[in-house]
Amino acid sequence: MIALSLAEIASVVGGQTHDIPDPSVKVTGQVVRDSREVGPGSLFVAFAGERVDGHDFAADVVEAGAVAVLASRPVGVPAIVVDDVQKALGALARHVVERLGATLVALTGSAGKTSTKDLIAQVLRSKAPTVFTPGSLNNEIGLPLTALSATEETRFLVLEMGARGIGHIRYLANLTPPKIGLVLNVGTAHIGEFGGREQIAQAKGELVEGLPPAEEGGAAVLNADDPLVRAMAARTKARVILFGESDEADVRAENVRLTESGQPAFRLHTPSGCSEVTMRLYGEHHVSNALAAAAVAHELGMSADEIATALSEAGSLSRWRMEVTERPDGVTVVNDAYNANPESMRAALRALAAMGKGRRTWAVLGQMAELGDEALAEHDAVGRLAVRLNVSKLVAVGGREASWLQLGAYNEGSWGEESVHVSDAQSAVDLLRSQLRPGDVVLVKASRSVGLERVAQALVEGAEGEVAVR
Repeated sequence: MIALSLAEIASVVGGQTHDIPDPSVKVTGQVVRDSREVGPGSLFVAFAGERVDGHDFAADVVEAGAVAVLASRPVGVPAIVVDDVQKALGALARHVVERLGATLVALTGSAGKTSTKDLIAQVLRSKAPTVFTPGSLNNEIGLPLTALSATEETRFLVLEMGARGIGHIRYLANLTPPKIGLVLNVGTAHIGEFGGREQIAQAKGELVEGLPPAEEGGAAVLNADDPLVRAMAARTKARVILFGESDEADVRAENVRLTESGQPAFRLHTPSGCSEVTMRLYGEHHVSNALAAAAVAHELGMSADEIATALSEAGSLSRWRMEVTERPDGVTVVNDAYNANPESMRAALRALAAMGKGRRTWAVLGQMAELGDEALAEHDAVGRLAVRLNVSKLVAVGGREASWLQLGAYNEGSWGEESVHVSDAQSAVDLLRSQLRPGDVVLVKASRSVGLERVAQALVEGAEGEVAVR
């Protein structure tokens, strides 16, 4: 974080100093909520959770080098005490962002947020120092912590914004007001919580509503191929840049194709020129993500050649998202188990089919959470798609939702041993270990709560022990 005195921080967050001998002492290190990440000059943010209360670690973090604790009560060591720690953290982030000279880019969408954020970050950091959201820390705690990790040298700040209801993105955008806002898509992720795609579109569009007007440099980057996203142009005063495969897109892809290994290649068109891109990532769905990143980079002054080079060199920065591992015996394991929704599940299955041409393919799938009344239909549809894509083996893991996956495959014409339903991760590992052959390609994917990354890890490690099953 940019160096701020404890007195200034207390003033910004409306807090009272306790047990602080010298309020002029500055926070020169990271602002953290995990006591294990504390270092010299840190500010430790004490959240009281259901299982762990950060206030209990106050003495330990000060001993480890923290200059103070942001807390909701006195803790016997230097502290800034506030009524609401979360609101105070947000106020501090807003203050720091306003002090920075960095350009803030924010993005949201139903699917592909983290992969696109990683692409944007890799493209922009080829131009100038860039700070971006680690993993999927895109909520009211993770977002301000990311913003607070920026320094005076930071030129681009790339923030992913998630939402579980109307008003969430508006709140986040108010904490860290972006100059450029990107909306990727409106899908069915969390549709059970929102109630419908129109409500999801309403929530995602809050990002572009909060952008500065065009004359002040505000830019809304919108997916031309998604009607609900494209319609958001009417909700912003910012300049609109369209990306996609549509002929009307300002930044678009032509001659999209997959390499023999399933990696996308295309000709990138921007208003300033064209260039060829061959990505290191897997799956055609990354073309849209790459175009979104290219549109942001073009808006920030990068040439088509610079963008294409950076996109072609970019890799996966976040764990368990189409992580591809080649085992010594020729088995390919694709760990995409961080999360799942209908759109990302379909994209992953298509990537598996592309990677597995001439090889035997396995789809090890589990529940897609938070689909509400659409859950049965969406799981059934994914099972059917696996059959239509000629996936060799479907392994549905878990309870009711997994049985719906298998039922969809069965009703689409999957007979005999082409699909199987197993109860848990260990059963899936046992099955795979007994039946995998050299050259097979295995996709592992489900919502994060299912924990299927343990299946992928067991296959990669080749461990003989059991998988810990929750």
